[in-house]
Amino acid sequence: MKAVVLAGGYATRMWPITKHRPKMFLPIGDSTVVDRIFAELEADDRIDGVYVSTNERFAADFEAHLADSEFEKPRLSVEETTEEDDKFGVVGALAQLIDREAIDDDLLVIAGDNLISFAVSDFLDYFERMDAPTLAAYDVGSREKAKSYGLVELEDDRVVDFQEKPDDPKSTLVSIACYAFPRDALSLLPTYLEEGNNPDEPGWFVQWLQNREPTYAYTFEGAWFDIGTPESYLDAVAWHLEGESLVAASAVLENATIGDNVHVMDDVTLEDTDLEHAVIFPDATVQNGDIRRSIIDEGTRLEDLDLAGALIGAHTTITNGPS
Repeated sequence: MKAVVLAGGYATRMWPITKHRPKMFLPIGDSTVVDRIFAELEADDRIDGVYVSTNERFAADFEAHLADSEFEKPRLSVEETTEEDDKFGVVGALAQLIDREAIDDDLLVIAGDNLISFAVSDFLDYFERMDAPTLAAYDVGSREKAKSYGLVELEDDRVVDFQEKPDDPKSTLVSIACYAFPRDALSLLPTYLEEGNNPDEPGWFVQWLQNREPTYAYTFEGAWFDIGTPESYLDAVAWHLEGESLVAASAVLENATIGDNVHVMDDVTLEDTDLEHAVIFPDATVQNGDIRRSIIDEGTRLEDLDLAGALIGAHTTITNGPS
């Protein structure tokens, strides 16, 4: 079996934090979003190859990241786009990757910005039992949230209806961008695209596919975070930290209060500052600040600020003191 980790997005909703770094590299505790996935794929002996599908803009970042890692399976497969408007769509890019890499095997496809609480190996066990196209499904608990995803209707775990981003969801069970396809199902991808179907989200292909052959859903409880917004990223960090804080040993704290769900990275300086539900990247300095539900990028200097829901880009200086 082969695996594809989808890592081609530009994460424009998280700029400036992700303008110059892939969102998959955002830290979750001592790891990153994508490394949590790589670790599971590395450990599963059924997977003998992992293709990281990214774009030209971030290709060098992934090359350096993988070179510094201990993972042996992942290798890059680069789509020829550098801007959001140039994207082929996820399904289009996947079809190109399968052709480019000559993949002729069962295939696991998982989004590199997925933070999930189930073991990928359990998902693959279920796929092997079903021996059919399989997706992972999660109850988001809100019909408003469900509008943003692919809605799944099941009968005894079989997908009997799939609606991508419905205006009026009938339930709250959604697909989470984790799929497994038997080799034979992959041969239908060119047919799907040649018919002029939507090349963007994989859910459109699943919606088309489930009308042609049995398709099943692996449902799970626990946690799932689609890390595409600052809010979802901070919530994912909070889930991992479980109300605790993570402060690098090299950080300098002088009269600083560290509240719940705070991650302070290497060589950060905090003076007369309160933090709550925040992520502070390396080499940042915050003096006389009150920072809540915010992400402060590396090398930033903030003075005399009260921030809530803020995204501060790298190497920024903002002061609010007397001139």
